[in-house]
Amino acid sequence: MAESRASKLEFQFLVDYRQSGSNTAAFMKAMESLRSAGAPSAALARYESALHALAAQNRLRALRPQTGVDFSSNDYLGLAASARMRNALTTALARGTAIGAGGSRLLRGNAPEHEELEAKAAAFFHAERTLFFSSGYAANSALFATLPQKDDLVILDELIHASSREGVRAGRAASVESLHNDAASVEDSIRTWRAAGGLGQIWIAAESLYSMDGDRAPLSDLMTLADKHDAFLVIDEAHATGVFGTDGRGLAENIEGRDNVIVLHTCGKALGSAGALLSLPLSLRDFLVNRCRAFIFSTAPSPLMAVAALEGLAILKDEPQRREALSSLVAYAGHQAKGHALPVSGSQIFPVIIGDDLGAMQIASGLRERGFDVRGVRPPTVPKGTARLRISITLNVTEAAIAGLFDALAELRA
Repeated sequence: MAESRASKLEFQFLVDYRQSGSNTAAFMKAMESLRSAGAPSAALARYESALHALAAQNRLRALRPQTGVDFSSNDYLGLAASARMRNALTTALARGTAIGAGGSRLLRGNAPEHEELEAKAAAFFHAERTLFFSSGYAANSALFATLPQKDDLVILDELIHASSREGVRAGRAASVESLHNDAASVEDSIRTWRAAGGLGQIWIAAESLYSMDGDRAPLSDLMTLADKHDAFLVIDEAHATGVFGTDGRGLAENIEGRDNVIVLHTCGKALGSAGALLSLPLSLRDFLVNRCRAFIFSTAPSPLMAVAALEGLAILKDEPQRREALSSLVAYAGHQAKGHALPVSGSQIFPVIIGDDLGAMQIASGLRERGFDVRGVRPPTVPKGTARLRISITLNVTEAAIAGLFDALAELRA
C-alpha cells in the first residue's frame, strides 16, 4: 500500500512539475504539493535537495511520451515497427520460441536462438565470434570491466559513451582520456605511460560514429597505432551499424575480425530490436563467458530479441533500398541545414549547438509544440557550454517533415 501511494505521489509530482513550467519555481511548487499530500520527507530530504539542485540548473530530467514526428530516435532504418519484424516475431512465437530466457546463459538460459544469432552475426560481420548482451550499455561496461587487467592502460576518447566509462570504473586497469578524434593525442598518452614504467596491455577505445556530434573516428590512424604498439582497438559501432558499410556492416568493416580488434554492434538502433553483439576473437569471447560477472550472473536476453536481431541482419542484406533511402534523406537534410546556415555532420545525426541549457530546452519544447519530436541534450551528457538539439534522421520522416522542421527551428532561433 505504501509503495503504491508513493508511486502515485511521484507521478503527481511529475505532472505538477511539467504543467507548471518545468523550472525552479515549478519544482518548489510541485514539492510543496507532494508534501501536503502526505509524502514522507525526512528520509527523502537529500534526494529532494539533489533534485532541487538539478532543477535550479535546468537539468532536471523527466520521461516524455512519444508524440510528434520522430526526429529523436535511433530507429534509423525504420525497422522497429516494420511488418517484416512483426512477422518474424509472430512466426517465432507460433513455433514455440520462449519469451523469457529463464536463467543465465551458463544455466538453462542458453537458448538455440542465442546461439544461432551469434553464429550468423559472426559470419555477417566477418568476425571469429560474437557474444550477445541485453544492451549496448551492458556490453560496453562488461567488456571494459572484465578484459583490461590490473597493469593495463585504457585510452578513452574524451567524448566516448558513458557505458565505456562505467566499465573502466568497475575494472582494474588505469585509464586516461585522449583529445577527441586525435590519434596523435592517443600516441602521446601511450608514450607518456610507457615512459612512466607502464608495462601492461594498451586498449584504445573509440566510437566509429559519435552519437552527439555525428562525426567519425579516424579508424585507420587508430588501427595503425594499435598495430604499432601491440594494442587492442575497441570500436563502438552503435550508430554506424546498419547505416554504413557493405550490407550495413559499419565503418569498421575493413578491420573487424582482426586479432586485436573488438567491435560493438547494438541491435536496438538501426537493427530495430534490442540487445548488443560484441565481435571478438574466440579466446576473448571465452574469457568473458568465464570471467565477466555481468554475463555470468545476468538472466540471458529474451530469445525473441535474438530472433528480432537476426531478422534485422537479414533485412540489412535483403533490403539495401532502406540504406539508400536514408542516405537520400540525410542529403536532403544537409541541404536544408546549409540553407539555414547550420553545420552538417556528414551523418544521420545533426547536432545544433545552442550553448546554454535553458535555451536548448526551450527551443526543443517549441519544436515539440509544433509537432516535431526533437530533444534537448545538456551536460553532463555533452560538455559544458554545448547544450544542443540532437536531430536524428530516420526512415520515419519525409522530406516535407524535414523542411518543416528546419523552418520551425529557424523561427525559434530568430
